[in-house]
Amino acid sequence: MDQQPNRGRGRGTRGGPGGGGGQPNWNRGAGDGPSTSGQQPVPQQQTPVAGTSGGGGGGRNGGGGAAGNSPPIAHRGGGNGNGGDSATLGRGAIRGMRYIPEVVVTRNANSPAKQGVTGNKLVVKTNYFRLTRKDQDKSVFQYRVDFEPLVEDVRVMQALIRTQGPVIGPYIFDGTMLFLYNKLRSEMVELQVKDPRTDVLYKLTIRHVGTVDMASEMAFMILNLMHRQAMGSLKLLMINRNFFDPEAKIAIPQYGLELYPGYVTSIRQHESDVLMCVDITHRVLRTDTCYKILQNMQRQPGAFRTNFQNMMIGANVMSVYNQKMYKICDVDFNSSPSSTFPTKEGDNITFIDYYKKQYNITIRDPKQPMLISLPNERLVRLGMDKPILLVPELCRMTGITEDMRKDFNLMRAIADHTRLGADKRIQRLQRFNERLQNSANREVFQFWKTELDRRLVEVPARVLRQESIMFRLEGDGVPAGPEADWGQALHKNQMFKTIPLQRWYVVVTVQNDSGQAYNQMLAKLFNEDLQLVMCVVPNDRADRYASIKKVCCVQRAIPCQVMKSRTITPKNGNVRTLMSVATKVVIQLNCKLGGIPWMVKNPLGHAMVVGFDVCHDSNDKSKSFGALVATMYSPKQIDPKYFSTIEPHKRGEELSNFIASGIGKSLREYQRAYGANNLPRRIILYRDGVGEGQLGHVVNFETKTIKSTLNQIYANFKDFKPMLTIMVVNKRINTRLFMADRNPPPGTIVDDIITLPERSDFYMISQTVRQGTVSPTSYNIVHDESGLTVDQLQVYTSKQTHLYYNWCGTIAVPAVCQYAHKLAFLTSQHLHQQPNQNLSNRLYYL
Repeated sequence: MDQQPNRGRGRGTRGGPGGGGGQPNWNRGAGDGPSTSGQQPVPQQQTPVAGTSGGGGGGRNGGGGAAGNSPPIAHRGGGNGNGGDSATLGRGAIRGMRYIPEVVVTRNANSPAKQGVTGNKLVVKTNYFRLTRKDQDKSVFQYRVDFEPLVEDVRVMQALIRTQGPVIGPYIFDGTMLFLYNKLRSEMVELQVKDPRTDVLYKLTIRHVGTVDMASEMAFMILNLMHRQAMGSLKLLMINRNFFDPEAKIAIPQYGLELYPGYVTSIRQHESDVLMCVDITHRVLRTDTCYKILQNMQRQPGAFRTNFQNMMIGANVMSVYNQKMYKICDVDFNSSPSSTFPTKEGDNITFIDYYKKQYNITIRDPKQPMLISLPNERLVRLGMDKPILLVPELCRMTGITEDMRKDFNLMRAIADHTRLGADKRIQRLQRFNERLQNSANREVFQFWKTELDRRLVEVPARVLRQESIMFRLEGDGVPAGPEADWGQALHKNQMFKTIPLQRWYVVVTVQNDSGQAYNQMLAKLFNEDLQLVMCVVPNDRADRYASIKKVCCVQRAIPCQVMKSRTITPKNGNVRTLMSVATKVVIQLNCKLGGIPWMVKNPLGHAMVVGFDVCHDSNDKSKSFGALVATMYSPKQIDPKYFSTIEPHKRGEELSNFIASGIGKSLREYQRAYGANNLPRRIILYRDGVGEGQLGHVVNFETKTIKSTLNQIYANFKDFKPMLTIMVVNKRINTRLFMADRNPPPGTIVDDIITLPERSDFYMISQTVRQGTVSPTSYNIVHDESGLTVDQLQVYTSKQTHLYYNWCGTIAVPAVCQYAHKLAFLTSQHLHQQPNQNLSNRLYYL
């Protein structure tokens, strides 16, 4: 509901020790003039696919490019697909292996130092361990292993390979590829191995496909595989790519849940050292299988098929036979485990026989329907585009539903175990390191000539000076404070810009609380010239909320505020408890009318700050909505203007055209607001919603499309050209920062040691959390023509985290990113169509 303030992806504030460090020199480099500055392999199929047999293979091409504002992709590894005993990999060499992402270079070779100097210096701990390699000159021999008859259970493959240890020596095996320090006696070796579990005799064909230079990027994939092999002796369960400890599982029987504690790990080259990142994670598993849920629904009144579909669609399930995660998109009641599908050999086999043969699992109900899961974007890129069929009996529900999220006691029970403070998280990380240092694991590290440091990596950091929150034009403003919670200061000051609210109605239910009843009343009220309507509802029914929002935000252009009656009811009759709620609601109302609660000093005139985010449509999984929100500044006007636009797009459809078009619309709105002869000198785009595999596309395609649009719009402006900066914003990262037994203060910046040498990147903690461990946000500057220094860009980004008006404090991302997320969420979850463009200049989505 609207009355519940969204804290912007992390509760928090931006502040820090005042009076020290100073601010960057905004006059330096801050003028308004121009700046001076192959197809991927298909992995071996491990789950039956509807209508196809999977499989495939392929080679990989290397690449490179010259430096520029948007540098090209540097491919990991290389090769011509010819195979042989060389540093290149042969055809089929990577088949079945995890996808190796490109190293996307976003920092020019001649760029200045990316470390800033503004702020008070301190040292923070990280969740990284150094990994020292002692023999980088050594090459590793790479082999491909084929099994006959075909084996798809990786655990069976590993068991068969394990029996050949005396023949092949120490090894690393990932399910298809075998890496050895010592070369075998011939290019191809055939071995006969019997499975002790089933007595089935297998022929293993081990074929040499190339060598890997341990000083190359490919070496990091081998190091990660080595690490996983070392973790294998810890008796951890691998779910997807992470390891969990089933022996330490935490049962929450009253809610039918189990929590599996685990670890997220990765090894890669950072600024100067190879580092292993380790984060603590938890997997929520439900004790029921999907089949059990189906049985329960069959016993209940109503259309059980429809109810089961509604329950399954969008759910994440885990297969019990290989611990893979799948997102369900539909239920096929016309298929069953008795149905057949083609194998890789061209034969047809029933699901019942397949699971018996591959996993020794007996399916008890041959008539149950099948679950359908579509491959994720990574698998689609690898050529796996067919739907996957799953047996409900073999799938466990995971995660928590929206109804569970609304259960305060359930969420608190989970948080009691998963929300770790800085001190406890450090202890868990040190304990993990100790377990890896035992004798069995140490042998793995020693054989591969690596050593894992026992201490967490410490890095230099800086804390920016607190911002001043401005509630009026005159004066220096109010200090944000050490936790940047300026809610109390707001009670003592008027808002920066207020809009008188004179023509509005409050709609309250009397008997009929349906969405139709509200809409009928709203239709009568809309005959008047209204500024805003407020609807008080008894609960948070999504259909009624969506109905009200569609009438107000699509059919008409009237801002609306939806309130739950419980929220505005005094607790225990104490009216004072409503003061906080009233303050937040008044802020929202003022924003929706076009007002501005507070500001921070903006050192850049003639600027436009843009945020972009994407949300998937909850009704149509093939459709998403991309939202773009722009904040427009002019030196002739203190308060900024806002503009938003949102458009749908189908799965796989090009986003760069929409982003460029949205920026073009924002620039035309800038001219409408500030005059036809005015356009911003600087445009800063904070691009959210970019996965690791999409970064290259942003660098090479989105940037060019945006630049082309800007060149067209600015063609008649001879005095200057736009200076474009694009930062990729990512909060879903595994990096954590600590200060002994507590979180670092808000405003903390880290831009060395744990950052990446190929990027102009930095981490920023802009918010405060009062429970658990704070998560920094990663910023990757992929394109920059601003002429600003690193300090200026970091400080300006910090300023933008102060301007989200649903929370009296800073948030984890720049405000425009969160506004874009709010707009995309409202549209994709409730409206399912584009809002009325007459609302585009207001923050109506708060």
